[in-house]
Amino acid sequence: MKNSIYIVLFLTLAGCVSSTNLIEKDAYFSKENFLAKNNGEVIPSNYTYPQKKSFKVLSWNVEHFVDSFDDPYIDSKRENIPDSLMGNKIADLVTALKKTNADVVVLQEFESAKFLRSIADENLQNMGYKYFADVPSHGWYMNVVIMSKFPLGVIYGYGNVTTPLLGYKNKDGLPETQNTLNTRMWSIEVYPAPNYNFLLTGVHLKAGRGERNIAMRKGQINFLKQQFNRFLKEDKNKNMLVVGDFNSLLGSEEINLFTNEKRNREKFIDPLPQTIMTHTSDDPKRRLDYILINTNMYKEYKENSAEVPQLFTPQKMREISDHLPVTTTFIIK
Repeated sequence: MKNSIYIVLFLTLAGCVSSTNLIEKDAYFSKENFLAKNNGEVIPSNYTYPQKKSFKVLSWNVEHFVDSFDDPYIDSKRENIPDSLMGNKIADLVTALKKTNADVVVLQEFESAKFLRSIADENLQNMGYKYFADVPSHGWYMNVVIMSKFPLGVIYGYGNVTTPLLGYKNKDGLPETQNTLNTRMWSIEVYPAPNYNFLLTGVHLKAGRGERNIAMRKGQINFLKQQFNRFLKEDKNKNMLVVGDFNSLLGSEEINLFTNEKRNREKFIDPLPQTIMTHTSDDPKRRLDYILINTNMYKEYKENSAEVPQLFTPQKMREISDHLPVTTTFIIK
C-alpha cells in the first residue's frame, strides 16, 4: 500500500513538470532561430531576414473590395456580381501598394487573404510579400486581411467572442450583446527581425453614429483592452500596434479609451497630427482611421513618419475607396 502511494505521488509530480521544447534539442534551430527559443515556432527554412533598419506599416479601408467569384454562402449583390462595381480598383490598388512599398499591409473591407495573395502573386512578385492571414466572416464579405514581407506567428481570432453594448439599453430597457462583427478584429504576431517582434491588431469597428453604435464599439474596444492586458501580463514589454477603421472621431469616447488610459503600460498613442483627416477620401473632413501605438512600441516610432500618403488625385482616390490610407514607420532597435 505504501509503495502504491509513492508511485501515485511520483506520477503526480511528474505530470506537473512543464513540457520540454523539443526544438531546443535540435542544434540548428535552437541556435539559429529566434522564435524557437520562445514557443516552438521557427522561421521558414528558406527565409532570410532583410537587412533593414526600419519597416513601414500601411492600413487602408479599401471599400467593398471583392473578387470575381460568387461565394454561395454570402448573399450580397456586391459579392454575387462584382464585375460591374469594381472597375479599375485592382489595378489602382496595385499601383498604390507599389508606391507605398509598405512591409506590412492591413486592409479593411477586403474579401479574403486568398484574394490578396492572388493579387500579390500576379502583380507584386518582386516586392517580397510572402505571408498572408485573415479571420473571415462566415456570412459576410467585408473582412480585415494582412499581407506581410515578414513572417507571421499566431493569429488570435475574435469572431466567436460576444461583446456587450456598454451602457446601452434597448427600447424594452434590456441590455444587448453582439457577436456578428468581431470577425473584423484579430491580433497577430509579426517578426521583422531576429530580436524584434510586435503584436499587430487589425480592426474594422462598428460603423455609424448614435448611442447604440457607440456602445457597440465601446464593447469591442473593452474586449481588446482586456486582451492586451493578458499579453502584458505575459510580457510587460510587449510591443503592440492597433490599426484600421475605428469608425470613431478624433477626441471621441471610443478613441479616448485607448489614448487616455491612466496606466502608462496600457496606454496607446496616436502619432498622426490632429489636423489629418481620412474620410471622405476626395474631401476629408473627419478622422475614422488610426494607427495607435502602445508606449512600449512608441520607443521605436520614427518621428513624424505617420502620414496619409498622397497617392492619386482626389477623384482617383474616391474611385478606389471612401477612406484614405494611413502609414507609419518604425526603427528596428
